Amino acid sequence: MALIYDNRPYKTRIKECLADDFKVAAIKKAQDVFYDKRNTVVADVPEWLDFRAEAAEIRDHVLNHLDYYVNQFAENAEKAGSKVHFAFDDKEATQIALDILRQREAKMIVKSKTILTEEIGLNEVLEEAGIEVNETDLAEFILQTAVSPPSHIVVPGLHFERNKIREIFAEKLGYTGTENPTEMTHFVRGYVRERFLKADVGVNGCNFAVAESGTCTIVSNEGNGRMASSIPKTQLIFLGAERIVPDFKALDVMMEMLNRSAVGAKISNYFSMMTGPARAGEADGPEETHIIIIDNGRSGILGGTFQEMLRCIRCGACMNICPVYRHISGHGYGSVYPGPMGAVLTPLFKGYEVAGDLPYASTLCGACTENCPVAIPLHELLMEHRHIMADIEKTRPKAEEAIFTAAAKMFGNATLFDLGTKAGAIGMNLISNKDCTVPCHKAQGGQWKNVFLDQGYMTDEYLTPDYFRWLYTAFTRATGTLYLVNYPEEQIV
Repeated sequence: MALIYDNRPYKTRIKECLADDFKVAAIKKAQDVFYDKRNTVVADVPEWLDFRAEAAEIRDHVLNHLDYYVNQFAENAEKAGSKVHFAFDDKEATQIALDILRQREAKMIVKSKTILTEEIGLNEVLEEAGIEVNETDLAEFILQTAVSPPSHIVVPGLHFERNKIREIFAEKLGYTGTENPTEMTHFVRGYVRERFLKADVGVNGCNFAVAESGTCTIVSNEGNGRMASSIPKTQLIFLGAERIVPDFKALDVMMEMLNRSAVGAKISNYFSMMTGPARAGEADGPEETHIIIIDNGRSGILGGTFQEMLRCIRCGACMNICPVYRHISGHGYGSVYPGPMGAVLTPLFKGYEVAGDLPYASTLCGACTENCPVAIPLHELLMEHRHIMADIEKTRPKAEEAIFTAAAKMFGNATLFDLGTKAGAIGMNLISNKDCTVPCHKAQGGQWKNVFLDQGYMTDEYLTPDYFRWLYTAFTRATGTLYLVNYPEEQIV
C-alpha cells in the first residue's frame, strides 16, 4: 500500500464514506471512547502541560540537530552489531529491503504493525518479488486478508463489523467458527504462530530510536512485535529519520505522552527495546539486524514553515477529536495518514496536485492542536497550506478566486460594504419566519447542545463553555447556516 491508496476525487470519497452508516458510527464511538480515556489518564498527571512543553522542546531540539543525532544513532547502532542503511526515498528503501531478503533467499516474512512500511509500499514490492508477507498485528491481519486500507493509524481496522470479519476469514482462510471476537482472535493466533516459526525475516517499525545507545523501541499491545523481533534469524527495522530521541531520559518523556495520547492508557502491554542482534549465550533474538533509516521527503520539510509537523509521534490524538474525521473517517483522506496530521503531512510528501484538497478537510477549530501531545499547531499549518495554494501557487479554482477577489473588494470599500449589508438585510427579511429568525433545525428538549449531539459533532461531556465557543463557530461555518441562541431559555430557534 502506498502513501496515497485512493486517487479518486475527494468529494467522491467523502460521499462514499458518509453513506456507510456502520463506519461513521464506529468512528464516532471510537472517538468518544478514546477521548474519554485520554482525559482520564491525562488528569492523573498534574504536570501534563509541563510534560507536553518538554516533549515539544525535545522534538524541536532533535529536528534542529537532526544530522548530528542521525549520525550518533547510526554509529552506536553499528557498535551494537546492527547494520545501518540510508534510504533517500520509498523506492530506495524497498530496494534495500528486497536486496537483503534476496541475499538470504528469504521466502516468507512476518511483520509487526508499522505505518512507515505502508507509507513506502513495502508489502506490494515484496509480494511482486514472490515473497510471502504476513501481517501479525490483529487489525493489520484483518486488513491484509480483506485487502482494505486502514481507517486510523492506531486502530486501523475499526471500520469492520465482526460478522464481516467472520465472512472474510471463512472465505479466504477456511474459518468455520462463530463471529465471537475471542474465538476469531484464537483462530488468528494459531494461524500467525505457525508463520512466526517458519519466517525467514522479521520486519518491525520503530516508535523511537535512542541516539546514545543505538536502540530501537516498539510499543504494542499484542506482543507480536516482540515475536517478530526475536524468533526470525534476520530482523529488518524501518525507521523514519525524524523519529529519534537523544537519550533514555528523553525517551521516558515521550513514552509518557505517547501511551496516554494514543489509547488512553498509562502504559502499553508490551514495550520492547532492541539494541543490535542477539549476543552470545542469549536464548532468543536475531542473528543479524538491519536498520533502514528513511528520508522520503522529511529533509525537505526541515528548516521550513512546516518543520513543526515533524514533531509528530503518530499517536492519533488529533483524529480522535477532529469533527471532520468523525464524519468522513480515515478513508475520506485517501492516505495512510488520515485526520489533521495527515491533512498537513500528505501534501508535504505528495504535493498539492495530488493532495491539495486535504487541508480543506478541517473546520480550523483548533481542537487537534489542543489535543496534540507535542503541541504541533496543526490548524495553523492547515491554514498555511491554504494560504500557499490560494495566494502563492494559485492552485485553487478560478471561480473561487473570483468570488474571494470580489469579496475582498467589497470589504475593502466602505460604499460597497454598506450596499452589501443593506442587500443582506433585505435578503434575510425575505427568508426569515414570522419570529424574525432564520429557519433551522430545532433542538430537541429546547437545549442548544442537543443540536450538536444530534448532528454527531460531539458527545455530551465535550460541551463545556470553552468547547461551545469554538464549536458553535465551526458548526456555523461548516454548515453555512446561521444558528441563533435565544437566551435565557438557551434554545436554538
